Amino acid sequence: MGERAHPGVDVYIERLPPWQRGVCTELRELIWEADPDIQETIKRTVQPYFVLDGNVCALLATKDHINLFLYDPTVPDPDGIINQGEGNKTARAIQIHRGDLINQAALLEVLRAIVSNNRAGGWRRIQREAT
Repeated sequence: MGERAHPGVDVYIERLPPWQRGVCTELRELIWEADPDIQETIKRTVQPYFVLDGNVCALLATKDHINLFLYDPTVPDPDGIINQGEGNKTARAIQIHRGDLINQAALLEVLRAIVSNNRAGGWRRIQREAT
């Protein structure tokens, strides 16, 4: 995992049940594939965040699913992978349950769109300048 890996994120993932550990490991690799400059950190004491010129996404394991919070409510989702938070003002999410397949290509598109918006000053700035 190299120098991008944050030891707190490693600990977070290691403590999960095997199926959640697998999902989080797959998500982590996809996040890094989206942009090699994405960095990991821990916020709110234990929650893994992935940042690049602002928040990109965060992981949260619950009893029966994994949430991948996406911190840009404006990015397109033509494949319909975002299944939580429509209409939310700051973030939407993908809930992944045991046995769910991750549409890797669609997720990469969403993550890359968030990074692109972050590099352009963030979705709030882009919206302000568009009006």
